[in-house]
Amino acid sequence: MRITIVQGAFFPVPPIMGGAVEKVWFGLGQELARRGHTVLHVSRRHPKLLTSEKIAGVRHLRVSGFQQPRSLVLLKLKDLLFSLAARRRLPAADILVTNSFWLPMLVRSARPGRLCVNVNRFPRGQMRYYSHAARLQAVSGVIRDAIIEQTPKVAGITKVLPNPLPADFAVPDSPPARTAMRDEFLFVGRIHPEKGLDLLLPAFSEYLRTARRPARLRIVGPAAAELGGAGPDYLAHLHQLASACGPAVEWLGPVFDSERLRTLYADAHFLVYPSIAARGEASPLTPVEAMACGCVPIVSNLRCFADYLTDNTNGLVFGLDGSPAANLAATLTRASAADLPPLQTAALATARDYSMSRVCDHYEEDFLSLCPSLPQ
Repeated sequence: MRITIVQGAFFPVPPIMGGAVEKVWFGLGQELARRGHTVLHVSRRHPKLLTSEKIAGVRHLRVSGFQQPRSLVLLKLKDLLFSLAARRRLPAADILVTNSFWLPMLVRSARPGRLCVNVNRFPRGQMRYYSHAARLQAVSGVIRDAIIEQTPKVAGITKVLPNPLPADFAVPDSPPARTAMRDEFLFVGRIHPEKGLDLLLPAFSEYLRTARRPARLRIVGPAAAELGGAGPDYLAHLHQLASACGPAVEWLGPVFDSERLRTLYADAHFLVYPSIAARGEASPLTPVEAMACGCVPIVSNLRCFADYLTDNTNGLVFGLDGSPAANLAATLTRASAADLPPLQTAALATARDYSMSRVCDHYEEDFLSLCPSLPQ
């Protein structure tokens, strides 16, 4: 097959500035190329990257993009300009995959390939504009249900196709050994209110008051607005909240290097991912990445986590009802007292289902089903 992947206007590929969706398709593109398909990946131009090059069998083409603005109007305008520029460069292909807002509306010809819209954010009614697509790729059950609820006529072209782990996240056969000297908690994600950090820091402070042993919380992620964070004022607010925890909270900033990220997961007992974005999260991959390293996730009870995480089986879940910070503090205490190895073993088993190879099987099978004239 000839497959073209088009990302949005704000993050380059390889994901040197982060970007969860860019990270996913950078890996899937390489796996599809390894299987013999011809893959072109179109993304934002960046001064550290060539305009055109080949990486691991994938041809990369980069067009002028933008820093991510705070204004939603500007964001949509810049995505439109990027999409127009990308459309002019689309070759003839069998499959065209994109997560752009505008590009699916701009592509009406079959020449660039059967249109597959990768829905990696909660839909807000725009799916009615994509009813001509061959496939709407919902990355989780909650996203599929939201698409169909908002736009019933697209039910027949909507299918759940999950995000995979990065190819270099090899899942070990058994849980790694962990020190019992202190409880190691980790947050990895954008420094943004929707990620629940306003809950996490007060909850961690409350947990420390009655903790059975010393504990540390390491916070990893970008605060800069152009990288998806909420900016310096919000970061300063969080530092003020963290002051109640003293040296038990460490701020590590953004980490985009995969090897370094795997080390951070492997050094932690628990990943805390307390997202409150019920209409923002689609299928967060961070908890699955943690699982692949034997790090047990603690998440909120948003439906997006239900596809792969069960409380007291392969992770821990706290409720956002009532007093969420108190609920999270109680769950941190529950985690500290938990029997860790069974949770780790179950987490590793879940992570294997999300390996690049297994997930790519699903995408490849679906792409072939959309192109019946090609050899199967």
